Amino acid sequence: MPKRTDLRADCGSCFGLCCVALTFSKSADFAIDKSAGEPCPNLDETFRCTIHRKLRPAGFQGCTVYDCFGAGQEISRRAGTSWRQQPGQQMFAALPILRQLHELLWYLIEALEHKAFDAEVRAAIDRVDSVRRTADLTTVDVMAERAAVNEVLVKTSRLVRGKQSKKKERRGADLIGARLRGADLAKADLRGTYLIAADLRDADLRQADLIGADLRDADLRGADLTGALFLTQSQVNAARGDRATKLPPSVARPPHW
Repeated sequence: MPKRTDLRADCGSCFGLCCVALTFSKSADFAIDKSAGEPCPNLDETFRCTIHRKLRPAGFQGCTVYDCFGAGQEISRRAGTSWRQQPGQQMFAALPILRQLHELLWYLIEALEHKAFDAEVRAAIDRVDSVRRTADLTTVDVMAERAAVNEVLVKTSRLVRGKQSKKKERRGADLIGARLRGADLAKADLRGTYLIAADLRDADLRQADLIGADLRDADLRGADLTGALFLTQSQVNAARGDRATKLPPSVARPPHW
């Protein structure tokens, strides 16, 4: 069974795939336009970013948010040689697919930690783990895998959170820029909720379900996310926080906080 360590990005063991395979659009997140398959000009010959320590000041905030869930190094390991030595189209096409499968495994491993529906969760982990080993990942129906996994994740969330009032059932809600400072959102359903630039300072988000929630520029200073369900590193990286922000042990405090 895969471990969380298998699902953490290890850029030192990757051929810089995210710096080549992905599209950059000039915006607040990226300082330049870059087509998929085109190496970022900041990528050197050893697959290292030449401006890694100053990505945000240089206008590459999007790079500091992205997390491949370990897909990059896994594809690099399978390929054996880099896209500089062989055509990289297959590696580039596989990256977003394997990333999604690894993301599902991340959620399932967390669900297993809650010791609920163990048989179902383990069966789902075995299935996704088997699918991710498919030789040609472009044949994988990721949407079908997501749908199957979602069922057990929803059941786990409901069991952990228990029955909540309607005001805490905010799944998919538009809370962009919402003023939620000090709000009681403990055990709330915030799945897929738009919390872009929301003021969540000092908010209680303990055991809230945050799967798929958009936390870009959300202000989490002083917020308590202890036990938050299905929170990912990329979500935390996209938000703003400080030393007073309480996070689950599964995610790290971003350097820019």
